[in-house]
Amino acid sequence: MKIKPIGNNIIVKGVSEDTTTKAGIVLPDTADKERPEKGEVVAVGPGKMLDNGQRAEMSVSVGQTVIFKKYAPDEIKVDGEEYLVLSESDIIAIVE
Repeated sequence: MKIKPIGNNIIVKGVSEDTTTKAGIVLPDTADKERPEKGEVVAVGPGKMLDNGQRAEMSVSVGQTVIFKKYAPDEIKVDGEEYLVLSESDIIAIVE
């Protein structure tokens, strides 16, 4: 199944962080049960409709890694895969 967001919505696949710290401490499985704050963009909507009838251009594209607000996204499951749906305004930065 293919997901196509509408408006200024974005579909993101969460990226899990390393389970070992820089100091070599192994974190337990329960440490990463929080929602991710970083993910890879897998689908982008066409953009928000402006008052003048034009569409605002989206500032992210498929394949980019983004950092977003921790509790902003909604979780969905499609074909056994978990995805996050968020608005473009919930994205804080693009990782280059």
